[in-house]
Amino acid sequence: MNEMKGKFDISSFPQSPDKAAAAIGAMVMHFEKTFTGDLSGKSIVSMLGLMNKDLGSGGYVALEKFEGTVLGKKGCFCLQHSSSMNRGVPTQKISVVPDSGTEELKSIQGDMIIDIVEGQHYYTFHYQLS
Repeated sequence: MNEMKGKFDISSFPQSPDKAAAAIGAMVMHFEKTFTGDLSGKSIVSMLGLMNKDLGSGGYVALEKFEGTVLGKKGCFCLQHSSSMNRGVPTQKISVVPDSGTEELKSIQGDMIIDIVEGQHYYTFHYQLS
């Protein structure tokens, strides 16, 4: 696997939960991201999450569609998020959805880790293009 690191800007938009999300106390969010560097482009994210702010614990699931370039190769791909926080300790699982790539990114595979440092969002992307 190859590795690239960079940062992204993010905007968040709370959404009204549907009946099921409201029944379990989940929040629904929409995010828009702008990536710069070797991973360059924009993405949209749909997220469902639960959080106990007092204990710093929770979890979220999300689907994200990225459109742009990876090292200059153009296309789209989707990421699947399934992550949790246990009393402030994160466990992340963010993977490229199999066969979601298009154009020059058709064969992309990989996973991503997100770090937030002093309000700035950073990513580490492990990927493979055949």
